[in-house]
Amino acid sequence: MNVLIWFKRDLRIADHAALAEAAGMGAVLPLYIVEPDYWRLPDTSARQWAFTAEALTDLRGDLAALGAPLVVRVGDAVEVLDRLCRQHHIARVLSHEETGNLWTYGRDRRVAAWARGAGVEWRELPQQGVIRRLPRREGWAAARDAVMREGVLPAPAGLQAVKGVEPGPIPPARALRLADDPCPHRQAGGRAQGLRMLESFLTSRGETYRAAMSSPVTGERACSRLSAHLAVGALSGREVVQAAAARAAERPGGRWGGSLSSFQSRMAWRDHFMQKLESEPAIETRALHRAADGLRPREPDALRLAAWEKGETGLPFLDACMRYLRATGWLNFRMRGMVTSVAAYHLWLDWRATGAVLARRFTDYEPGIHWPQVQMQSGVTGINTLRIYNPVKQGQDQDPTGAFTRRWVPELAAVPDAFLQEPWKWSGAGSLLGRAYPEPVVDVAASARAAREACWALRREPGFRREVVEVVERHASPGHDRRFVNDRSPRRSPRDAGQMSFAF
Repeated sequence: MNVLIWFKRDLRIADHAALAEAAGMGAVLPLYIVEPDYWRLPDTSARQWAFTAEALTDLRGDLAALGAPLVVRVGDAVEVLDRLCRQHHIARVLSHEETGNLWTYGRDRRVAAWARGAGVEWRELPQQGVIRRLPRREGWAAARDAVMREGVLPAPAGLQAVKGVEPGPIPPARALRLADDPCPHRQAGGRAQGLRMLESFLTSRGETYRAAMSSPVTGERACSRLSAHLAVGALSGREVVQAAAARAAERPGGRWGGSLSSFQSRMAWRDHFMQKLESEPAIETRALHRAADGLRPREPDALRLAAWEKGETGLPFLDACMRYLRATGWLNFRMRGMVTSVAAYHLWLDWRATGAVLARRFTDYEPGIHWPQVQMQSGVTGINTLRIYNPVKQGQDQDPTGAFTRRWVPELAAVPDAFLQEPWKWSGAGSLLGRAYPEPVVDVAASARAAREACWALRREPGFRREVVEVVERHASPGHDRRFVNDRSPRRSPRDAGQMSFAF
């Protein structure tokens, strides 16, 4: 029997349930479909494709060593699958479940309809701690942890290839007509790179993870830098979790204990947020709390949006972070929260517009993490505390020497250290602002105050709290799990279910 393995966001041969199952079924056709319509979406980019292409190159080599090279085709998924299944007498397709964006969700529905009509069996296997068709969050964390404890599947010993299939080239971004997207300091892709990053994190870089992950200065090295490899599936979440657990079992001493514990919590958070999008795919375009959909204008101020995207807001630390992101494709977690928060509150920009900008800038774009986080940091979930980051204070706290800000905003070279994050207070500001560097687009204190008042006015409206209960039931983790302290349902009795605190 011939079987087709459809690779999507699972570009590896180890811990690959679909590949392991197919290896015992007969001849295998490993397939990756480059879908041009997907790569033209507002949340995708050439930097993401370049990273994916490098992972595909590694995957092709690994599969070739097993006896069945990766087949790459460009086109619509239904058309490609139908053609290959007809040409090579394939009646069974295996793949992993995918928690992608709304476009991939719609594509999978089309593929399912095609498979039913064509008499092809398409089976999707879970690959991480995300549960499809989960009715409510009670019990999810225990189920997720059980999946993480299961044995990591070894790569098949060998594969029998379907004969007569040309592998096809892995196209460059230019062939896909993707917009030019320079990213000179982008991470390199591929499983081999991912394994090297995992090894270096667990043996040296990760010791300072807990203390150093908040600053872009120290986080660049101390953070695991595995997110992009996890996003394309070059590494599985389970193998990373188990590798970290094995390292912790060695009791390495120093600061390792706290850092490894924090890292494991972040890995759990990864699945926690992906479960939100899996359970409610529409949150890519619709606020978790429906009343918040009209909080900000759907058509954002074009000048403010452009200034934020380019790193030209006149707020030095914010601009440094946005320019760094453009050049590297990565930003540490706290600064992702800060740039989103400032866009949402101080600049009063709609989260859908800013979320799309960030999505295509992140090499590690993972829709299941990205959209729930963008909503949370923009204050439209209804269940999370409003977090209005002060970009001036963040610069002073996270870049105390000013080295990061000065590197990415060289226009401020003449500004004394004491005024670096607030150059408008410097006596020489007149020679700089509005000339070499823009004046701030907003007053930091006044815009934060106005945003806070508008958000709390919404939360005081009749009926707001009733929908909060519904959001909690769908998406918040039960209150006893300490890993999700900032995104969990409160312990409450039935009588106060309608009087819940917003401090989650």
